[in-house]
Amino acid sequence: MHTLDQAHLSSLPASIVRPGHDRTKVRAGIAHIGVGGFHRAHQAIYTDRALARPGQEGWGICGINLLPQDAAMAAAMKKQNGLYTVSEMAPDGSHVSRVVECMVEYLYAPDSPEAVLAKLSHPDIRIVSLTITEGGYLIDEHGRFNLEHPTVAHDLAHPEAPQGAFGYIVGALERRRKAGVKPFTVMSCDNLRHNGAQARRAVAAFARARSPELAEWIEREVGFPNGMVDRITPATDAAAKQKLRELTQVDDAAPVICEDFIQWVLEDDFRDGRPDWHEVGVMFTKDVSPYEEAKIRLLNASHTMLSYPAYLSGLRKVDDALHDKLFFSYLRGFLDHDAGVWLKSLPGLDIESYKDTLLRRFGNRAVGDQLARLCMDGGSKISGFLLPTVHAILENGRPYHRIAFFLAAYDRYLEGKDEKGEAYPINEPNARPLLEKVMASDSPMTLIGLKEVVGTQIPAHQGFVELYLKLRAQIDAQGIVATLQSLDPASKTPPAA
Repeated sequence: MHTLDQAHLSSLPASIVRPGHDRTKVRAGIAHIGVGGFHRAHQAIYTDRALARPGQEGWGICGINLLPQDAAMAAAMKKQNGLYTVSEMAPDGSHVSRVVECMVEYLYAPDSPEAVLAKLSHPDIRIVSLTITEGGYLIDEHGRFNLEHPTVAHDLAHPEAPQGAFGYIVGALERRRKAGVKPFTVMSCDNLRHNGAQARRAVAAFARARSPELAEWIEREVGFPNGMVDRITPATDAAAKQKLRELTQVDDAAPVICEDFIQWVLEDDFRDGRPDWHEVGVMFTKDVSPYEEAKIRLLNASHTMLSYPAYLSGLRKVDDALHDKLFFSYLRGFLDHDAGVWLKSLPGLDIESYKDTLLRRFGNRAVGDQLARLCMDGGSKISGFLLPTVHAILENGRPYHRIAFFLAAYDRYLEGKDEKGEAYPINEPNARPLLEKVMASDSPMTLIGLKEVVGTQIPAHQGFVELYLKLRAQIDAQGIVATLQSLDPASKTPPAA
């Protein structure tokens, strides 16, 4: 088994692809907050590619994690000098494993908040990128930033030792402004609509609570490009790590497994330069909105629609659900008759082909994505991924039975046990306080009353509410599968294994 660190980089197996740049000459020009599997399989891959081009040595990454639960990642990144492997799995079972070398620094904020503030304040850092989850932006359905959130309140009271992303970003921008240093660009890489605009809204609101003058400077001087990101990247549990060790013959404490598909569409709003991402596969456009709208309404919404019903039925892997005739037909119906109706093809993105490709990607046996991962943070995902489609359906008088079924399944999921009686953790990091009301309630109407989750149009639509209540009772009486069969008796054939 091969050791993975800077000293042993040259002795890795020949089967491990290297990016082709001299890592010893690379310095960090990007600080990334939220070093997890997706960032390491996506933005870091594109950056590694760009570093192999001439004159790009100043665009390495300094990885930063903020949360106590990131301690294991911190230990791995420090031990391995920021190195890790990514194994890209194709549907036919072939794979490419590569070592990613662009993360040349790493900081764990709980160890030293000042070290992180100092790094973000340094002139070398020209981009601060984020993967902090959809709910991490703390913005409600009305576009209001939650200044009462405990982390936000702490960071406003203790600017010298922040805990959250916006405390660090605003604190560093404030230092740069006072020192006459150009501000960095803030680049969200999270799966939410208008992610750059959302980042701007959150940063500006936090800054305004600290200093109106600082907020005005940020809104005038800082770039917040919108972007659409896409790559299915399952969590690597202990079994996956062992599988990857055997596959790569590398002793990697933080390996990543992902599909072979990758996509990034980005607006070119960078005020102090950026890597040559446009030369290595990133598509730049003046307006990313139509691309992110298609991806969120189709891919992210389909993941959410599938998650709770399939999990409750006893399935645990996404590919197993896609090779099940009933669940395949359910998703195909959602794509064709619910979400896809409102979308038009774009340059580089044909909607009909995109839908077909999505179902093939979801069914990729080699990736083995977990339904439990898709079940995370539904209280935040539903409003962003599903409600725009739901509202269009209700306003145009189209059938809403699949959406009503999904919400009934979500309400049942919040009971904490599947149909076989197996308990599972309910992982709702952002909407948990709201959902506690649902978990403690015997009434399915409690969920419908949470406007932060389901909006205001659903509870006002009598027909939808009646169908939701009927399906919720049917799920209790007959189970998920029988209820879904009653809605979709003529299932289509799933894709070939």
